[in-house]
Amino acid sequence: MAKVDDLVASTKAAHDRYVSGRMDREIVRAWILGLGEYPAPYGQAVLDAKAWFKPGRHDVDATELKLADIERLHSIYVPSLTS
Repeated sequence: MAKVDDLVASTKAAHDRYVSGRMDREIVRAWILGLGEYPAPYGQAVLDAKAWFKPGRHDVDATELKLADIERLHSIYVPSLTS
């Protein structure tokens, strides 16, 4: 359970820093892509975030991109219990 607790705390911290502008997208992206596997309900949110943060999002408006990024981070530390 410590692994999940660490994931939740780290994701919340990254989320807060990214929202406030103290962390840029490339750092968040590298961190997300480096995450391992996690049990339900966190595992699917991590997989979804990894898929989202892979390179190639040049077609999305910068503001919309950041909002979607923030949503993906939020879904990791507040996962849907139906996943």
